Amino acid sequence: MAAMTEPLILLGLESSCDDTAAAVLRIDADGRPKILSSVVHGQTALHADFGGVVPEIAARAHAEKLDICVREALTAAHLTLRDVGAVAVTSGPGLIGGVIAGVMCAKGIAAGAGLPLIGVNHLAGHALTPRLTHDVAYPYLMLLVSGGHCQFLIVRGADDFTRLGGTIDDAPGEAFDKTARLLGLPQPGGPNVEREALKGDPTRFRFPRPLLDRPGCDMSFSGLKTALLRTRDEIVAQKFGLTRQDRADLCAGFQAAVRDVLAEKTRRALTAYLAEAPATPVIAVAGGVAANTAIRAGLETVAAEMGASFVAPPLALCTDNAAMIAYAGAELFALGHRDDMTLAARPRWPLDHTSPAMLGSGKKGAKA
Repeated sequence: MAAMTEPLILLGLESSCDDTAAAVLRIDADGRPKILSSVVHGQTALHADFGGVVPEIAARAHAEKLDICVREALTAAHLTLRDVGAVAVTSGPGLIGGVIAGVMCAKGIAAGAGLPLIGVNHLAGHALTPRLTHDVAYPYLMLLVSGGHCQFLIVRGADDFTRLGGTIDDAPGEAFDKTARLLGLPQPGGPNVEREALKGDPTRFRFPRPLLDRPGCDMSFSGLKTALLRTRDEIVAQKFGLTRQDRADLCAGFQAAVRDVLAEKTRRALTAYLAEAPATPVIAVAGGVAANTAIRAGLETVAAEMGASFVAPPLALCTDNAAMIAYAGAELFALGHRDDMTLAARPRWPLDHTSPAMLGSGKKGAKA
């Protein structure tokens, strides 16, 4: 990050899905960032009985927890609002109730303390995290792979992104969660499916690798989930149930298919990115699915084969957090970005405004 005339301390807020988070970040005069505190209150227990995130429950929980998170983050940083120089908040995309809760809280803090306000795209927070953790230089290739998003981005600046491809339906994390529900595993699905897959045979069931027969970097995971459902039903019809080994083998086969799709699409995205001859080629990955060891190993192998460095931030900064929002806000602040009390919550907010929407459009604009 570019050097500043003096240090800047930012308060970050994140509430786009089911994690309520606040963080305090300091940007030193030489541009180096330091996370002073990062607080995340998850909602897993609140949604456990529903098999997924319930937007209304999530929004109410955010409204109840945001001020608590802010207080805890400031206390952990040994600071008060008087020490803060700006407030950065996720203003989209995400579940609209949660985003509104965060934006309104940030507006109140900014107005009451007389602080600059910066609205941040949640996806930009993820996409800029490698600069926070590893000081990665522009441009770099970013694979954002999580419960709600999956796309390849060439990151050229804090507000300059080129999308090379993405999912046309389910995100990988969503597919993992649905697979877990189909197999009677608890949520969140990703870690539990991965745990089962370790005990399974990935070659017993050969699931499809969607869109590998088509050029480009777009992906699809909905059909993969459907194939698993059909295979499960066939086994149940034959055996009148699933054995533990059946379930483990299904998880292993599903995970192998996701790994292969992501690896091949990463190879194609890297080819496009490397054609621009970046000085220090880097592919970075963020999002909860980046924690999957099998998938990460596949991506690392592709990066090594193609001569690019592989960067994966720590898991706590791959999943939703407010430190990444504070950092993205700091980069935007340095570019002169400021918002006022008209800042609106946006359920849809693609990073690349020039490419066609991946998931269609509506009255509120492109979805992603």
